[in-house]
Amino acid sequence: MRRFQKHIFVCTNERPKDHPKGCCLHKGSAKVRDKLKGELKTLGLSSIIRINNSGCLDACEYGATMVIYPEAVWYGGVTVDDVEDLVSEHILHGRVVERLKINNLKFDTDTHVEPVKR
Repeated sequence: MRRFQKHIFVCTNERPKDHPKGCCLHKGSAKVRDKLKGELKTLGLSSIIRINNSGCLDACEYGATMVIYPEAVWYGGVTVDDVEDLVSEHILHGRVVERLKINNLKFDTDTHVEPVKR
């Protein structure tokens, strides 16, 4: 069995507050990452799902951004209030959270999402 079933990269890149692209850190990505880690630990999933800080994911205009592998599903505009839906829908039930998915062909994937196996 592989060590991790999923890797979640949360952009925590920081730019100056007046930068035209903005940055995910100022849009709450560190809080999103922390809540994700807490939720997965509570559910006993932190040994099979890895949450990582990421540098710039080049999706600044969609921040706070994250990507979940192996499916390569890109989410944007994520807030701490979205974490429970992401865990319940994407992680536990294998369903993309469409309202958070970045709708840009550059970030599109046609990969099937698998729920995590406990």
